[in-house]
Amino acid sequence: MGTFKGVGRVYQQTYVDTYSKVAQCKVYPTKTPITAADLLNDRVLPFYAGEELPVLRVLTDRGTEYCGKAEQHDYQLYLAINEIEHTKTKVRHPQTNGICERFHKTILREFYQPALRRKLYGSIEEIQQDLDDWLNHYNTERTHQGKKCCGRTPMDTLLDGKKIWMEKFVNVA
Repeated sequence: MGTFKGVGRVYQQTYVDTYSKVAQCKVYPTKTPITAADLLNDRVLPFYAGEELPVLRVLTDRGTEYCGKAEQHDYQLYLAINEIEHTKTKVRHPQTNGICERFHKTILREFYQPALRRKLYGSIEEIQQDLDDWLNHYNTERTHQGKKCCGRTPMDTLLDGKKIWMEKFVNVA
């Protein structure tokens, strides 16, 4: 994300559900394969487990924090242990990850720029608390336009999609 006065260098790991646009983010002082797995472990998988939905596949760019041999790379090992398929974006095609790119533009415009004008942060934890508050608004109160959301919140879209998924996959067995 950049260097914040009073905090230093700040990195953000982002997860955006490509169907519902539900987003999860966590800020870190460093960027490593552990931080990438940390977001999945601490926020994403527990959230979807609470909704009784599986995480079947993750799309990432080809950064070193995401790619490597499963037996030697923390993130790849984490995905393998949790039986999550890993898909990578096409080289030199940022539009492959367009949903996440669009989310980053939104979070910059609606959260970071206003927050950094209003407040001087002293720690990563302070940033994370305000970010969590904004994410709650983004996921549960802010309506979205587009093919899937159609004026609903990401959480409403997820719950409607969950009903469809349950009918299709759970009741078939």
